[in-house]
Amino acid sequence: TRLLSYFTSTTNDFPVENVLIEEEEGVDGCPTGMIPINSTVCIDIYEAFVVEIDQYGNELPFSPYKNPGNLTIKAKSAKNAVPQGYINEIQAKNACLQAGKRLCTRTEWEFACKGSNNYTYPYGNTRQPGVCNDARSIHPVIEYFESSEDWIWSELGHPCINQLDNSLDKTGENQNCISECGAYDLMGNLHEWIDDDAGTFKGGYYVDTVINGNGCNYTTTAHNVSHWDYSTGFRCCADK
Repeated sequence: TRLLSYFTSTTNDFPVENVLIEEEEGVDGCPTGMIPINSTVCIDIYEAFVVEIDQYGNELPFSPYKNPGNLTIKAKSAKNAVPQGYINEIQAKNACLQAGKRLCTRTEWEFACKGSNNYTYPYGNTRQPGVCNDARSIHPVIEYFESSEDWIWSELGHPCINQLDNSLDKTGENQNCISECGAYDLMGNLHEWIDDDAGTFKGGYYVDTVINGNGCNYTTTAHNVSHWDYSTGFRCCADK
């Protein structure tokens, strides 16, 4: 459903989706919402959503369709949440730190995705269409703006892009898009920022997991740490 005109937005355009969603207890000594990828490092089971931390330390729901700007935000990882897009690497890093976690290194992220068998995809070496949310047939920006003219590519922060039907999935919805360690959606759904001062995100998103490498090898280095758009998300790692 189109919620607003192309170039204006109101508070109604940023629905708060993740109310009363709680993280599960961490597995094998990991922090909440996390599982181990080896004996020393944990990773979020699901792509992160965020809550706002107010001046009193209270947690407030925050829309996953909105860039958090200079707000203090905290990362969380739980099933049935709408993961946070519209976020840059700096904001993602700070959200992880607020949760007592950190962004993953490339080595950690890729091992969590590829597993001990060094798979190309979380589920194996052969692409299985439809297992992950990774191949939307119509580009959502073209669909939303009903145009393929060049100007639409300057509107990638529009909150309604990820609210289109058959676009962004909730966490855990793709039940077989799971890696050996038990992490969901490392391939597809949202790009995921990793800890890189030059700016890198991994895994592809719901339109594409091919252009910059296949599956777990998908790596985008074309943007700096301040870039954000509808497709950029994240998850956290932590030391055990």
